[in-house]
Amino acid sequence: MMKKTDLVIVGGGIFGCAIAYYFSKNNPGKQVMLLERNELNNAATSRAAALMTMVRSKRSYIPLTIETFKVAKKMEEELGETLDFKVVGMMHVAASEAKVRDLEVLMDIAREYDQEAYYINKEEAKEKAPWLEVEEALKIGFVPNEAYCDPYMLGTFFARCARNRGVKIRQGVEVVGLIHEAGTVKGVKTSEGDILAESVVDAAGVWAPLLAGQVGVGLPMAPVRSQYWITERSDLFPINSPMVLLPDAQAYARPEGGGLLFGIREGKSLVASPKDVPKDITDFVFSADEGMEDLFENGERLARFFPAFYDMGIKYYVAGFSGYTPDSQLVLGAVPGIKGFLVASGCCGAGISVAGGVGLGIAEMAAGRPNPLDFSEFEISRFGRIDPFGEEWLNRCAAARSNKVSG
Repeated sequence: MMKKTDLVIVGGGIFGCAIAYYFSKNNPGKQVMLLERNELNNAATSRAAALMTMVRSKRSYIPLTIETFKVAKKMEEELGETLDFKVVGMMHVAASEAKVRDLEVLMDIAREYDQEAYYINKEEAKEKAPWLEVEEALKIGFVPNEAYCDPYMLGTFFARCARNRGVKIRQGVEVVGLIHEAGTVKGVKTSEGDILAESVVDAAGVWAPLLAGQVGVGLPMAPVRSQYWITERSDLFPINSPMVLLPDAQAYARPEGGGLLFGIREGKSLVASPKDVPKDITDFVFSADEGMEDLFENGERLARFFPAFYDMGIKYYVAGFSGYTPDSQLVLGAVPGIKGFLVASGCCGAGISVAGGVGLGIAEMAAGRPNPLDFSEFEISRFGRIDPFGEEWLNRCAAARSNKVSG
């Protein structure tokens, strides 16, 4: 193991790999070490539905996602391989006056960021997505350049390009503590010895509060279960059909290998303390019945738009923990009062789409340069002093996912 380096990144998910990519690219000659106790991109990253939504109500996310699309093309050129982004477009179905108003705002946002978007009629919507019942729809918007991707592959591309630039990636190495003195983080303690560094980035996903807590920081996020289902194959689900957001049902869907991948928010999302999440979630049971109770308790909302819901067989159930915050904003940047320590966490279910912007911004901050992106809404101190392990805080974070209406 290298005993001294310029930057240590803790966590080999998509955020950690993206930070390693940008830092190594923009700081030739600097040494970077990325440490992952399990395998790269094997926790939240690989379990994501990976809707690469650019046009969304949270403007703070849009430049970050645009950067992800840009860097994806650069990495494809560098590696001579394709990420095979599925550019199928996103359909926004509004079936209430309140959601019509939200959709109109969203279409204005699309124009603001020069993203193509327009309204379509019910016949066009039905032709694009044969499974979709649009009788209740009042307005339907379509954003043709939206895409989804293979999240594991995107994370792996970041890691491969970073390794090509000399980043030392160590899997199976656990960070057990921070080396800090007088308000300055100077390195990390690992299962294979100490490593000194000019800067340390905590990109440890839902475990990030455990590391930050060692310097007295209450990181404002909590592990909340995300879950989705994939149906059996059917002619109702063309492989090139668009993604669909159903805010009136708090649901989303996209094609997946001839079936339909869909998620719906339950009334009370499962939340856990970071202290209680196992180090390896490979065999963790997120739901004993694979989400069936949640699905049928909330499925009536979805069935309004997906009539075949009750008749369609479920082939796969996928669940994982995502880091949520009460305001559904990311947790990014320097830790107040602590030198040499940065955080990249709190993905709020959008980690795949914003990974490029997160990587660029955190890497520039770690290099001591101004952040080219606006992270002001992601500041770590925005909630004041909190207890990230307390029940009241955990429930606030869980409620953010339960109330979510976007993808």
